[in-house]
Amino acid sequence: MTIHPLGDTALIIDLADESSDADQLLALSLFAADAIERARLPGVVDVTSAYRSIALFFAPGQVEQNIKEKIRALILPKRARSRGKARRTEIPVCYDNEFALDLARVAGHTSLTGDGIIALHASTEYTVACIGFVPGFPFLAGLPEKLRVPRLESPRTKVPAGSVAIANAQAGIYPFESPGGWNVIGRTPLRLFRVNENPPAFLRPGDRVRFRRITRAQFDAELE
Repeated sequence: MTIHPLGDTALIIDLADESSDADQLLALSLFAADAIERARLPGVVDVTSAYRSIALFFAPGQVEQNIKEKIRALILPKRARSRGKARRTEIPVCYDNEFALDLARVAGHTSLTGDGIIALHASTEYTVACIGFVPGFPFLAGLPEKLRVPRLESPRTKVPAGSVAIANAQAGIYPFESPGGWNVIGRTPLRLFRVNENPPAFLRPGDRVRFRRITRAQFDAELE
């Protein structure tokens, strides 16, 4: 584990040397971020986890001098410990053609049928590795090898809100209309970012996610 500055009000905790296994690194990153948040270290205002690192943001002049030692003491002796029971969430998805903008492209890359892609996508449990890109966008680890396809050669300037997409080794959901280059294979009626709620993001790092196939009529009925 290495700790180095990110500007003058943040630190990056890099865990890459702790394991060569990507799943173990993600689990450690999620555990470490949780442990730091629970410790409520003086001056720390935000903790953000990624696949193998954590960003720690603090108020200028309020962080303790020995913060790096405190971080190591929180993480290293306990790094094999489980984070406990994960929150599990089911996301309804309509995979109808009008929402599955890139299903044919994914089929061409994978040699799977549309139904085969949908069945595989909806039968997998994913882990929310981090939230980023835009507020509320979940990067979901665990995409099956057979569904790993490259990003679009030319990103779209507008991806509809609720679009469920895949790219390389990840799945994701666009919380609101935004540019994007992932392969869109469906759409959820759920709102993943609610500015007036606390926390505003529907999903959070460490959550386990499954997708549930719904019809267009169900989509319309569940649309928020």
